[in-house]
Amino acid sequence: MHSVLPFQFFKKSPLQLPSSGLRGNTRSLAASIVTCGALLLGSSAILAEDKTLTVYTYESFTSEWGPGPVVKKAFEAQCECTLQFVPLDSSAGILNRVQLEGSNTKADVVLGLDTNLMATAKDTGLLATSEVDTSTVALPIKWTSDTFVPFDYGYFAFVYDTEALASPPSSLEELVNAPDDLKIIIQDPRTSTPGLGLLLWVKSVYGDKAADAWKKLQPKILTVTKGWSEAYFSLFLNGEAPMVLSYSTSPGYHMAIDKTERYQAAAFSEGHYLQVEVAALLESSTNKALGREFLQFMLSKEFQTALPLTNVMYPSTDIGDDLPAEFNKLIQPESVLLIDSAEVRDNRKEWLREWLDVSSQ
Repeated sequence: MHSVLPFQFFKKSPLQLPSSGLRGNTRSLAASIVTCGALLLGSSAILAEDKTLTVYTYESFTSEWGPGPVVKKAFEAQCECTLQFVPLDSSAGILNRVQLEGSNTKADVVLGLDTNLMATAKDTGLLATSEVDTSTVALPIKWTSDTFVPFDYGYFAFVYDTEALASPPSSLEELVNAPDDLKIIIQDPRTSTPGLGLLLWVKSVYGDKAADAWKKLQPKILTVTKGWSEAYFSLFLNGEAPMVLSYSTSPGYHMAIDKTERYQAAAFSEGHYLQVEVAALLESSTNKALGREFLQFMLSKEFQTALPLTNVMYPSTDIGDDLPAEFNKLIQPESVLLIDSAEVRDNRKEWLREWLDVSSQ
């Protein structure tokens, strides 16, 4: 509309100029310019009021059963703006997308990166400081980042079907050395967050002997899927294998929503690998104030209480009695395992190559 108004004015103005001389022409032209300018200013004001915050996240967050719809409604009521989610396939996919787009990205906020990708993400130089008060954050680890805001966390675990497996392994060592007829489903560490979590879990327990552990585990792996949904919903819940790589919180959903205790997480004596999910503001965002408002909103009661039964993770703040009672029945790791994100950044390619070498044999 902005380009049409001036074009139409200048096209028509020669036919509208009066014949009484230059002064009349000038007066008419000036009046028309004032009118046109007022229209343009009015249109700009309308656009300025149309605030949209664009958030890149993963697909399950925005699904109808995920937290996205609840979060969108609550934040839009607070900010009087439009919250636009752009769903991507994974946390790694989110990072890859903003790296490819660089300063031209349409994203204001990225939501769904995790502790394993933080150092890599910060190294891009694309992220701004959050300026968020994280004093209410209650995690199994101390939180000190001024860039990333944690919104939930969980532990990687092998979920098993109690009707198909009466006595699951009680340690990673037992799983690695279990009979080969025990079949498990895992996800690819190159494309899946849980898949990468298992890679780091094995590395944190076995260190330099991780390759040997993978060799022993290989005959028990029924299949390696690209993502979590295919492994869990399409295969595990349809009885293809009695164990699947997932989260210790997954049984909480089945107990609360499906009203069944059939699916449980196996507690491993070595401990479980921690995942903290985070969000960050893009330096290139033209909506930084709104973006920071959203990051602070993530720690609000409205956001945090939506997470346990939609994202099926622990909220990053203490929500007290709002935490579903079923979450009190979940396994609690004897040890919290976590490799520093800088170490993951520096060694990830090598550790992936180690896994690939074993998997391809």
